[in-house]
Amino acid sequence: MKENKIISVKNLVKNYGDFQAVKGISFDVFEGEIFGLLGPNGAGKTTTLEIIETLRDKTSGEIMVDGFDVDKYPSAIKQRIGVQLQAAGYYPNLNLTELIELFCGLYGIDVKPMEMLDKVSLRDKARAKYKELSGGQKQRFSIATTLINNPRIVFLDEPTTGLDPQARRNLWDLITTIRNNGTTVVITTHYMDEAEVLCDRVALVDNGKVVVIDTPNNMIDELVNSGFERKKEVKKATLEDVFIQLTGKAWRE
Repeated sequence: MKENKIISVKNLVKNYGDFQAVKGISFDVFEGEIFGLLGPNGAGKTTTLEIIETLRDKTSGEIMVDGFDVDKYPSAIKQRIGVQLQAAGYYPNLNLTELIELFCGLYGIDVKPMEMLDKVSLRDKARAKYKELSGGQKQRFSIATTLINNPRIVFLDEPTTGLDPQARRNLWDLITTIRNNGTTVVITTHYMDEAEVLCDRVALVDNGKVVVIDTPNNMIDELVNSGFERKKEVKKATLEDVFIQLTGKAWRE
């Protein structure tokens, strides 16, 4: 992992009237890593990401994305990032090829739709409408749209929520492949096992503040060294591992 800072957040504050949603958050994301922003609902992580993505104004603080200040160069930042849209962001009656062509027009670039669909194993759904896709297919297509402009950074907001075990594990592989191909990934998730598997480092956010930033392994080791013991013996596999082993890892469509 390279130690070049591709995102730098310093003393970020966001107020909504008298309510302070983000209370001086600071962290760095390094180029080529998968960085997790974790926290309970209402912790401030979504607000923080939307400010980094130039979708929401901040109250105070400094944010640099790939060398550009969010206040001065939001257009340059938009050209360098890919942001996962929720379902409401797509025209349900357009097929996947048409949707990719639409996004290409918005970006002003020329990308072959089949090449994008190949990246997320959706070539056979090229003529299918978005509304006809399964949950896993919709998430994969959503990730494909983040890659259209060949971004330096992609932001994935709870990408595996509601997916079955096969789809979840295969999406993990896809996210890892995206990182291995040179794109920095920032992810939010409520699944701690997911963050443990995928993330090089995580920031735990609670009540608008960063509680800790470290690698998952270091955090776990520190807790264990403090004398913490789980009530149930930890086994070398989980029930989900059993499920995957017995039913296979193939995409279930």
